[in-house]
Amino acid sequence: MFIGHHAAGFAAKRFAPRVSLGTLFAATMLLDLVWPLFLLMGIEHVRIDPGNTAFTPLNFYDYPYTHSLLNVIGWSLLAGTVHWLLRKSWRDAIVVGLAVLSHWVLDFVTHRPDLPLWPGGPKVGLGLWNSVIGTIAVEVTLFLLCLWLYLRSTIAIDRQGSIALWSLVVFVAIVYIANITSPPPPSARMIGYAGLAAWLFVPWGVWIDRHRRPRT
Repeated sequence: MFIGHHAAGFAAKRFAPRVSLGTLFAATMLLDLVWPLFLLMGIEHVRIDPGNTAFTPLNFYDYPYTHSLLNVIGWSLLAGTVHWLLRKSWRDAIVVGLAVLSHWVLDFVTHRPDLPLWPGGPKVGLGLWNSVIGTIAVEVTLFLLCLWLYLRSTIAIDRQGSIALWSLVVFVAIVYIANITSPPPPSARMIGYAGLAAWLFVPWGVWIDRHRRPRT
């Protein structure tokens, strides 16, 4: 759920106004920030399999370290603990930890049963990706709703506050449309290299946040 994870980052800002949007994007996208690295190192694997689901040709048959529920809980606890050590706020640390966990929840809704409960354990997934129209309807609605929550929670303090935000929204929309309409990628390795671009959203979120403030 590409735009769903961005949506979760926007929504989390409402519950942790002191936490940078860049940090919240890093939390909600953490699993997909680490996954391309593991993919390129050969620790985890993906197969290009057109028809695997209606929405994506990717078969995520082996990613137990980044996407098994047990390990995701571990990633969540780690992220929350690190944030608490740096910022000394339990409330914000809990939001950051839950933001990491939200990634697995959203993936559980969209993926076919390929998410292991623990490494080597049974795999689950509700399979929303089996419907292109259903996937687009749910993801776009979720993104717009969470973007609205973010806009209700923050206000731009200068022109950059609007430019940075809306340029990100446009960029996410372009990438989302490209993912839907483009042919399957040529190789799993190219997927890993392309996935590294997700790191761009972390400094982009920081840029947005530095030019916006919480609404009173």
